[in-house]
Amino acid sequence: MNRIVVAAAIIDDTSRMLLLAQRRYPPEVAGLWELPGGKVEDGESRRSALEREIAEELGTAIEAGEQVGAAVVLRPGLELVALRARLAGPPPRALDHTALCWVDAGRLRAMAAAGELVPADTAWVPDLLELLA
Repeated sequence: MNRIVVAAAIIDDTSRMLLLAQRRYPPEVAGLWELPGGKVEDGESRRSALEREIAEELGTAIEAGEQVGAAVVLRPGLELVALRARLAGPPPRALDHTALCWVDAGRLRAMAAAGELVPADTAWVPDLLELLA
């Protein structure tokens, strides 16, 4: 059975902005930006895992929704899945990351082109741009 890591595509529908979090570790991706999230625990659904992880990492609540794009294989037995989400709590805080930022489609495209995103998350850039359009 594959272990699943979930990532939140938190989109503000009013401003058409996406929340990104800057990695603090491990060294090979420290300083790069990602969709925040974490591992799905045994017996947990993807949505409930993502809601729990965001509460732990960002100190806020989200409502997780449908999958964004295709799953990304990180290594054999480990997959990364993005779920669209919307904020349902206070403004997020960088509790487990160096920083947070809201980006529009143009900034996301520029960050991807400049290599500022965690490599695994770049697979979703076309899907995320479509959601931000």
